[in-house]
Amino acid sequence: MAERGQLPPPAKRLCCRPGYGSGCRPGQRAGGAGPGSGALCAGPSSAAAAAALGLLPLGKTQSPESLLDIAARKVAEKWPFQRVEERFERIPEPVQRRIVYWSFPRSEREICMYSSFNTGAEDPAAVPGGAASGTAPGGAADSAAPRARRADSAGGAAAASATATAAAVGGCPARRTPPPLPGPRAPCPLLRAALALWRSRRLSGFHLSGTVTEPAMQSEPETVCNVAISFDRCKITSVTCSCGNKDIFYCAHVVALSLYRIRKPDQVKLHLPISETLFQMNRDQLQKFVQYLITVHHTEVLPTAQKLADEILSQNSEINQVHGAPDPTAGASIDDENCWHLDEEQVQEQVKLFLSQGGYHGSGKQLNLLFAKVREMLKMRDSNGARMLTLITEQFMADPRLSLWRQQGTAMTDKYRQLWDELGALWMCIVLNPHCKLEQKASWLKQLKKWNSVDVCPWEDGNHGNELPNLTNALPQGANANQDSSNRPHRTVFTRAIEACDLHWQDSHLQHIISSDLYTNYCYHDDTENSLFDSHGWPLWHEHVPTACARVDALRSHGYPREALRLAIAIVNTLRRQQQKQLEMFRAQKKELLHKGVTSITNLEGWVGHPLDPIGTLFSSLMEACRVDDESFHGFSDFTENMGQCKSLEYQHLPAHKFLEEGESYLTLAVEVALIGLGQQRIMPDGLYAQEKVCRNEEQLISKLQEIELDDTLVKIFRKQAVFLLEAGPYSGLGEVIHRESVPMHTFAKYLFTSLLPHDAELAYKTALRAMRLLVLESTAPSGDMSRPHHIASVVPNRYPRWFTLSHIESQQCELASTMLTAAKGDVRRLETVLESIQKNIHSSSHIFKLAQDAFKIATLMDSLPDITLLKVSLELGLQVMRMTLSTLNWRRREMVRWLVTCATEVGVYALDSIMQSWFTLFTPTEATSIVATTVMSNSTIVRLHLDCHQQEKLAGSARTLALQCAMKDPQNCALSALTLCEKDHIAFETAYQIVLDAATTGMSYSQLFTIARYMEHRGYPMRAYKLATLAMTHLNLSYNQDTHPAINDVLWACALSHSLGKNELAAIIPLVVKSVKCATVLSDILRRCTLTTPGMVGLHGRRNSGKLMSLDKAPLRQLLDATIGAYINTTHSRLTHISPRHYSEFIEFLSKARETFLMAHDGHIQFTQFIDNLKQIYKGKKKLMMLVRERFG
Repeated sequence: MAERGQLPPPAKRLCCRPGYGSGCRPGQRAGGAGPGSGALCAGPSSAAAAAALGLLPLGKTQSPESLLDIAARKVAEKWPFQRVEERFERIPEPVQRRIVYWSFPRSEREICMYSSFNTGAEDPAAVPGGAASGTAPGGAADSAAPRARRADSAGGAAAASATATAAAVGGCPARRTPPPLPGPRAPCPLLRAALALWRSRRLSGFHLSGTVTEPAMQSEPETVCNVAISFDRCKITSVTCSCGNKDIFYCAHVVALSLYRIRKPDQVKLHLPISETLFQMNRDQLQKFVQYLITVHHTEVLPTAQKLADEILSQNSEINQVHGAPDPTAGASIDDENCWHLDEEQVQEQVKLFLSQGGYHGSGKQLNLLFAKVREMLKMRDSNGARMLTLITEQFMADPRLSLWRQQGTAMTDKYRQLWDELGALWMCIVLNPHCKLEQKASWLKQLKKWNSVDVCPWEDGNHGNELPNLTNALPQGANANQDSSNRPHRTVFTRAIEACDLHWQDSHLQHIISSDLYTNYCYHDDTENSLFDSHGWPLWHEHVPTACARVDALRSHGYPREALRLAIAIVNTLRRQQQKQLEMFRAQKKELLHKGVTSITNLEGWVGHPLDPIGTLFSSLMEACRVDDESFHGFSDFTENMGQCKSLEYQHLPAHKFLEEGESYLTLAVEVALIGLGQQRIMPDGLYAQEKVCRNEEQLISKLQEIELDDTLVKIFRKQAVFLLEAGPYSGLGEVIHRESVPMHTFAKYLFTSLLPHDAELAYKTALRAMRLLVLESTAPSGDMSRPHHIASVVPNRYPRWFTLSHIESQQCELASTMLTAAKGDVRRLETVLESIQKNIHSSSHIFKLAQDAFKIATLMDSLPDITLLKVSLELGLQVMRMTLSTLNWRRREMVRWLVTCATEVGVYALDSIMQSWFTLFTPTEATSIVATTVMSNSTIVRLHLDCHQQEKLAGSARTLALQCAMKDPQNCALSALTLCEKDHIAFETAYQIVLDAATTGMSYSQLFTIARYMEHRGYPMRAYKLATLAMTHLNLSYNQDTHPAINDVLWACALSHSLGKNELAAIIPLVVKSVKCATVLSDILRRCTLTTPGMVGLHGRRNSGKLMSLDKAPLRQLLDATIGAYINTTHSRLTHISPRHYSEFIEFLSKARETFLMAHDGHIQFTQFIDNLKQIYKGKKKLMMLVRERFG
């Protein structure tokens, strides 16, 4: 991290020489040695120094470390240099040199922690080569990466000469072979500058400066960067670099100089603080020093030098009122805070930038990496962890979207919500730091309460206030455990951290648990519920489980993995003991509870999906203790998936802990506690986000369990927990009777089923079948038991549930059922049991249909013969879907019906016959005729079933019977299909035709009758077609302006059919046409068609009739002509009532067509003239229109 200016930071304290007196000559320290006396106490030999730094391989002869170095190292770690100066009047120069020498950071891991987003989970010496390849925000890595590639080829010699090793201090393991500086393929761009060529490096007191040169590349010249680093008590307190980079982390040049100093300390020239050097000069030397300094840097220094000279020469200047002068190399003062340099402004800017991107461009990933960096700092016990989290939280609270979402009443995005969850969890870890000072905790509490009081502070469960009691302070030490929950404000993401500030670590029992592996009490026989030891004498820890697990997380986060492991084991042993006690308690009351048919929730807060993730914490703590590849027991990061590190982990049963049963290990304990948490009966929380979190955390925990390969030992754990879950009543989500709003167990049961199936199929099926229920959808679910508050916390019964994740839950229920169906293939008894469970518990037709399809696919796999039992299950499920969706709307209904017929075809002819016999309970009449019967009688079905003639006829008879029944029930929609299906059977066809005739006068529309009539004509029944056409005409009514009505073609067809049959038929239908059709253009069209040919010209048998054309002066055409002329007259008056000028030309054309019709009558000319004159008289006000009429018609 480079600062904007290139000048070093100002000195932190004023330095003077307290031992300097009038009796001392210039250049000599009172009671001390001269400049050359350093040889009197030169410190350790080079071999000893190398041994101290871990530079020599193990096993070689080494000189013992000197007492001076041992003392100087300890002083350099703990004391600011000002305290050393004040404590001792005389400090020999060699002692000062060794203190300065040991004051520089010794751990590469700490340098690397401030160099990139790397989580620090790797071994410190391996960090440069194994860091994440993602670039840090701000451009540091981006600028360093291409130059590092250039250095790969040009700087090989530099890389070879820079070979060194990490210091074996700060908790970092020593290495037998010194690793080199990052080589050509090192992926960490922030550390690649260590390959660059060095021009100079100098250590002046507590100030390290150097020049880093990056070789030139094709597009850029050689880059020279001046780096300055101040340090104090093994921490870097400030950095500057001329590269000008702005970033959260140190720039590559600062990192390179720091690593060089750690790995090659003897090649960095060491000087005492500059004030000490100046003290050793006489007047002439001082004047020469100042003049040379001004000459070399005259453009930068001369104005400042002149100003200082003027102030020093002025007797009353402020500078002369102060004793001593500042020295930037003199080390820290007593009042200085000892912490690593952190650019707070850059942290704030980067977080603000990430939040402004709204989740795009990987900003969510970057924020997660920042949280991971906070956890890394906490694990290193770096005070900047809390400092950095404070800066992040301030930017989160200042996010303008919070107030916008609150005003609009909309929820924040899911990913953003998860960031807030992690923020709250980190604050929980910080306030539970077992070694934080009271003033620190008070400061954090004040800040948390300030954030908590802001209106836009997000609530813990997303959109709803959590009305649960204050369970964080469940330990007696909590002062707020009994407050009235009805008057409490909404719980925010900071509420738990605020409550955790009341917790402490002073409980003697807790201290013994976390501090010793030998804490037992074999004489302790108190068998009460809250006893401190179990029957083995092993310690137990009774506390609100999420709170106890938050302690474990805090210990892990602050770098106390062994203490965290001890407490985790005590918690798990407590849970197992409670589990056994609960089982015994339920067995004693089982008969009474089952008789009442009621149950209750034993935990208002579920452990899976809880904001503090207690089960996940215990699982991770125990799993990291049994990782094969973890020598230093640092644990794996919670954000590994966000960094793209997909390293596969291996686990093994490590030697048993003192407080584990024989044959148990950390691995078995981790698996068992995960099963306990997943199987817990708990209430479904309110709010969309809280419910989604329950599902998400459950799936995450199961995915971690799936990474573990089961062996005999773990199978025993699975058996044990499965049996408990089945028998534990209200304490288990798989108990015999559970509460209506209990979180379903489908996802967990599917995992249990697949895990147990190869080892104990009976138990696997029993567990999965018990989990199939979904009581929230059942109307007769058990209510809450309000009569036993002493051991069961009941929820409010009969509350209408708002399960926002119900569709996901139902899909998981479907997946569980599908898994059982697949596994039960070939087992008739199992399949029947699973089918019964599906029919009883699954309430979604779409999911049952999916199961039916799945079973069908499994039963008809290409590589094996069809499984007839599974096919029958598939058919039975399909039939249930038909019954469920018969009276409801479902957009997939036609697909379901077609699939059912296909499935029945696979089962056999008897299945097809069965569904046709009971069609009225499965299908609508339309579906039965248009899909079922039609498919059954198709050639493809006959070929597929290999039917003989007798079987074909029997199946066709069932189809015809179905068709006739459907036609009777719904003639409007089924009559045509029935006629089609019955064509080959004369009696059935006549019956269907009669059904149509009977329905024609009552329920059928003209369009349906016309359709059937056309079908009859097409099949060679013109007289029957004519009969139906006349019936259709009685239902038709065309007004004067419906000249585009879809029935016009049917009317023309009916008249043409009548005309072709003969004069009598035409004479019979024309009165119907005149009565039904009032549209003049349609009537005129019919009239012209009837005058073109002789009626009956083409007889029924193709014989031509030699009759004359029909006369317009005689019936029936005279009646049609008069009706047409009357229709034109009426239509004309109707149109003139509301005509507009833009329709005048269209109206004139209409009158021209009318004249053609008028002229068909023998006196038509006279009638039309009278009609026009009448129009002129009536509508004489429409002058323009009448003028057009006169122009056209006279």
